Amino acid sequence: MASESGDVLVTGGAGYIGSHTVLELIQADFRVVVIDNCSNAYKGNNDTKPECLLRVEKLTNKKITFIGCDITNVNELRDVFKKYTFYCVIHFAALKAVGESCAKPLEYYKTNVTGTLNLLEVMTEYNVKHLIYSSSATVYGTPEKLPLVEDMITGNCTNPYGKTKYMVEEILKDLCSSDKAWSVISLRYFNPVGAHPSGQIGENPNGIPNNLMPYIAQVSVGKREMLYVYGNDYDTPDGTGVRDYIHIMDLALGHVKAMIYQKSRNPTGFKAINLGTGKGYSVLEVIRAFEKASGRKIPYKIVERRPGDISASYADASIAKKELNWQASRNIDDMCIDTWKWQQSNPNGYES
Repeated sequence: MASESGDVLVTGGAGYIGSHTVLELIQADFRVVVIDNCSNAYKGNNDTKPECLLRVEKLTNKKITFIGCDITNVNELRDVFKKYTFYCVIHFAALKAVGESCAKPLEYYKTNVTGTLNLLEVMTEYNVKHLIYSSSATVYGTPEKLPLVEDMITGNCTNPYGKTKYMVEEILKDLCSSDKAWSVISLRYFNPVGAHPSGQIGENPNGIPNNLMPYIAQVSVGKREMLYVYGNDYDTPDGTGVRDYIHIMDLALGHVKAMIYQKSRNPTGFKAINLGTGKGYSVLEVIRAFEKASGRKIPYKIVERRPGDISASYADASIAKKELNWQASRNIDDMCIDTWKWQQSNPNGYES
């Protein structure tokens, strides 16, 4: 049986959400082992650890155990589990861009579904049955009503990315039904944005950003000429898409709270929990908030809708408050201020 004092394995821990969560876990005195294939992590001249984890080490004054590993390679995963005793796995490793998933569905199914099956297989072999899964509000598909509540129907997803998250949740439910020793918390994120308040770690997308906030940040710093707003004919107050944006540090803390809940309450079975603020902001509202934070105008152009996008989405986060003792504490102004600080300090991301 995996020891309760064992390590926490964080898959995809060099990604945007993963790196901020690793920082919070270390500050909460959890022992962390990070694996990542570094497909979305900048290494620079350092061939041992991604830059974001080197910065987390500086911020926490603690060393991080990092292993280059791809979850689509089951033997690489086994090698990690042979070496360490894990109590719990926090599973971030995944491809995550809605638009890209429509263009490259097979890559998304291979990484997000097959990769997760590999992980679950190896966890079963080594009797590690505590999992915190990085899910998404996209599992709800097009909302029949708002806010979104955990017991609503899932699966009517509008893009392959959302389908992969839904499929994995179904796999996890079946696994928990077949073996009562499993404890799975599926955290359904809304729209993570922002950066660590130090400005040292933040979102560092490869190429053209797929998400709104990093794109706005790159326009504001002069890296990109203009923001493209996809559609202004949605059924929303100003016609642009509305999303529940959540500060990355609030989201990272949600994982620590989930770990504490799992260790102290020892729940079994599958539990889905929304992590969001409960408030939606439109694209134009985010633009205005960023202009206020940066003191710069954001030029933008309205273009056609993107495939797979929905008009509005925001959370009911009351279960997270009740069960995990967690709620978001930062607002859209905080999100924009911290994003701007990160982007100004790192105009080219981790390559700055």
